Amino acid sequence: MIRRLKQSDHEVCINLLKTRSAENLFIIGDIEAYGYDQEFQKLWGEFNDSGELIAVLLKYQENFIPFAVESFNAEGFAEIISNEPAKFMSGLKEITEKIEPYLYKQFKTKRQTYYAKCTRLTSDKNNVDFSNVQQAFPHDAEALVELRNSVPEFSDSIITIERLRRTLTDGTSRSFFIMEDGKMVSTASTAAENSVSAMVVGVATLENYKKRGHATKCMLKLCSQLLLEGKDLCLFYDNPAAGAIYKRIGFEDIGFWMMYTFRSNKINN
Repeated sequence: MIRRLKQSDHEVCINLLKTRSAENLFIIGDIEAYGYDQEFQKLWGEFNDSGELIAVLLKYQENFIPFAVESFNAEGFAEIISNEPAKFMSGLKEITEKIEPYLYKQFKTKRQTYYAKCTRLTSDKNNVDFSNVQQAFPHDAEALVELRNSVPEFSDSIITIERLRRTLTDGTSRSFFIMEDGKMVSTASTAAENSVSAMVVGVATLENYKKRGHATKCMLKLCSQLLLEGKDLCLFYDNPAAGAIYKRIGFEDIGFWMMYTFRSNKINN
């Protein structure tokens, strides 16, 4: 049975999501921030014959994220997505690929990236000199955005100074960076932080300052702080070279993350 979730379902819902807290950081973060009774956010849950919650579907604005721990009613979730205003769907490939055949919305784009998780560091940070690694504060937002925009990999970034300043202020993101020659040259950040997990993003180094270990230092400082707080870490990547760096630190591939963009029109079944 699929039904809308409400505040009284919170404990059972969070307990399910925490079984894979890194994979569910978006859903957990949105629930912690906005709850179950907002116009722009809805949650549905599927319960098995024993009354146990086995799957969750989040709608935030026009983006859908499903999660399930066992066989679930993929057709039922697809029907909800197809009949709600939807521009995006994202999630673990093992789940979205079951929903995809039942959707009658056309895809504009479909992108697959590696999804990696870290619960402990494998690199020995005790032998690393972090004296030149600084934590960012809201007043550093402009320099951070300027650095990211100077790196080709972030040419399609939509982050703004105002948004980054806000997330650095409210604690849903944090950043570390290195200065050289009077400018910010390398950084690593988080996004979508919640009480149990965080996503690593924005790992960037200016071209002329690469191969000096700067990004690794920023990553180690960032990840060690988060792990000490008991948070699981995750990240997306599609560059194998970047993946190799992450794996040396302690990240392990846990699957693929899919991101779909829907066309505005529907097609008939």
